[in-house]
Amino acid sequence: MTHQPRESFKSPRFAQPATFMRLPHVTDPHGLDVAIVGVPFDGGTSYRPGARMGPREIRAQSSLIRSYNHFQKVAPFDRLNVADVGDIDAPPVSIEKCYDAVEAGIGAIAGAGARPLVVGGDHSISLPVLRALARRHGPLAVVQFDAHIDTWDEYFGGKYFHGTPFRRAIEEGIVDGKRFIQVGIRGPMYGESDFDFHREHGITMIDVDQVKDRGIAALVEDIRRVAAGPAYVTFDIDAVDPAFAPGTGTPEVGGLTSHEAQRLVRGLGGLKLVGADVVEVSPLYDGPGQITSVLAANLLFELLCAMAV
Repeated sequence: MTHQPRESFKSPRFAQPATFMRLPHVTDPHGLDVAIVGVPFDGGTSYRPGARMGPREIRAQSSLIRSYNHFQKVAPFDRLNVADVGDIDAPPVSIEKCYDAVEAGIGAIAGAGARPLVVGGDHSISLPVLRALARRHGPLAVVQFDAHIDTWDEYFGGKYFHGTPFRRAIEEGIVDGKRFIQVGIRGPMYGESDFDFHREHGITMIDVDQVKDRGIAALVEDIRRVAAGPAYVTFDIDAVDPAFAPGTGTPEVGGLTSHEAQRLVRGLGGLKLVGADVVEVSPLYDGPGQITSVLAANLLFELLCAMAV
């Protein structure tokens, strides 16, 4: 018998403590297929803070989501045993100690046979998640939806912040650059040399103009071709235009629409997904109706459905 969200005809959506889609809260991941886990940390941000509050608000806004996905033709809770395992208590004042806690927490989830669906937090948290999953699955393919490349080197002399996780991951051998694809990249850069690391490691980068010009179906084919084998999906909410997702730390104009984001994630069904995250939601800067958190919650649901397909 799989876990199911609370029934909205028996328990109002605004009642009870907030868990993702009103799923049961469990502390032991054994027996789960997918574990929803929060990482409320934003010590890796370089501009506006607040992503540490993302997991709480995203859970609250997820209460409206119904359990059947018409577009992916799947009821994920009938196929997968899913529960909310709460948050990893990441120390807020040390990124290295945060990494230790996240790597241990995700390692425990993966060791129990569950796939982590991570609610961030800033994008720096993807690195310890990848470390833990690569120990179990080997070097991973990565699908990154983002406005920014996040493969820069150092920031104020530090090796770790939300602009470096995928450079570090490739350097550490936990991500295969030739199976790494970035979608939605845009905004000003420091120079053409920003892409030297891409050329050196065979990273596929699809900028936002290509997304708009080529269309979703063609891009999904590219993603599916590149992300072979065990794959991790990371969705930085700033991949979406701030008209649709203002609540983020480093907004960039000219991004994906909410609908494009949904369709891209829906195209991932059938990939060998070993985990995923949605990061960089900062409720402090959100618009009316908490629209960024609403979108993030729905993207998490689409990712869960892609795991179930």
